[in-house]
Amino acid sequence: MIITTATMAVGFSAWYLVSAIAPLLNQIGFDLSDSQLYALTAIAGLSAGLFRLVFMFLPPIVGTRKLVAFSAILFLLPMLGWFSVVQRPDNTPYWELLAISFASGFGGGVFAGFMPSTGYFFPKRLQGTALGLQAGIGNFGISFIQLVAPWLMGFTLMGVGLVAPQRLPDGSAVFVHNPAIFMAPWTIVCAIIAWLILKDVPVKANFRQQIDIFSNPNTWIMTLVYLMTFGTFAGFAAQFALIINQIYGAGSSFADTVGVENLPKGAAYAFLGPLIGAAVRAAWGPLCDKFGGAIWTFIGGIGMTVFTAAAALFLNPTDPDQFWWFLGAMLAMFFFTGLGNAGTFKQMPMILPKTQAGGVIGWTSAIAAFGPFIVGVLLSFIPIQTFYWGCVVFFAICTALVWIFYARPKAPYPG
Repeated sequence: MIITTATMAVGFSAWYLVSAIAPLLNQIGFDLSDSQLYALTAIAGLSAGLFRLVFMFLPPIVGTRKLVAFSAILFLLPMLGWFSVVQRPDNTPYWELLAISFASGFGGGVFAGFMPSTGYFFPKRLQGTALGLQAGIGNFGISFIQLVAPWLMGFTLMGVGLVAPQRLPDGSAVFVHNPAIFMAPWTIVCAIIAWLILKDVPVKANFRQQIDIFSNPNTWIMTLVYLMTFGTFAGFAAQFALIINQIYGAGSSFADTVGVENLPKGAAYAFLGPLIGAAVRAAWGPLCDKFGGAIWTFIGGIGMTVFTAAAALFLNPTDPDQFWWFLGAMLAMFFFTGLGNAGTFKQMPMILPKTQAGGVIGWTSAIAAFGPFIVGVLLSFIPIQTFYWGCVVFFAICTALVWIFYARPKAPYPG
């Protein structure tokens, strides 16, 4: 679990490199619209979901050792891609940015293979803790790259100082290529260690044997529920910096009257949401083992519904100070995604047969990985206020399903 978790954290960092880099692209010479920036971060969610549909079937077929080792090598594609393109804003076509963002999806796609692999090695009574820790710590890769990227962009790295810095509008130097190349050695180390040490999962199954998960109604219910919890976590984490910039930052209506220097910068706050959500997911695993996952998923759904509605009240601000209310509501929403994510991954091994649990974990995680894509596309085409209230309705429906099927007294599938 230690090796696969560390590798997954590196993968999630590769997946979310685009969310750390995109807010700065126009400042270093690119000319992209808000819709193009949302789409750029969204495409990594699309590819992660597609890759998860493949990775979910691989653990029993190829084994954990090959899966983790070769996956780590694939993380180099987006790392080296972003390292290259940010140095040439004048001659980088938009399709190339989209292609690199698509390759970033490998980092998120591995979740559907790594998590079922881990689940096979633990008894049911410990799977809430084991899967909660692995998913939570793996999710830290998102907040890690969003936290360290602005810091890494501020100075040269050993051996990379020969690469010319990019220039901000005020003429100051910034090293936007640093975060990508900083992660490259770590993924190589993970690949080598995985190849030398890991064991294969103690289950063998071909493709036909694995697709029987779709005959179980719990597969479809839990797919919606996990789309609510992790899909929201991943989707808002990818777009959080751009949302802040659009509503309260440089792209807002305040920019001309207040001055950009007095407005919040999305990149400075983007890491907080995924950091909180990942920490809660990791910490709540033991509580899910003790009290069951369904009740925590239910509480998580209620919290997500309430605080997303609260955040929606501050999407048409009249005062820049309202940002702090908006930020507080969003961080509370991320907190409750952590509860929901921990609860769902305790539920699935409990309410499903062992032969199906790993496949359902892979499938639900694949669909939920489309979260960044769904959020990005919707924000590109509909008003942000409509999007937020639509989320509130969706969360309320999913929370009701959790209560009816899993969390209420005498529920048909307690977990």
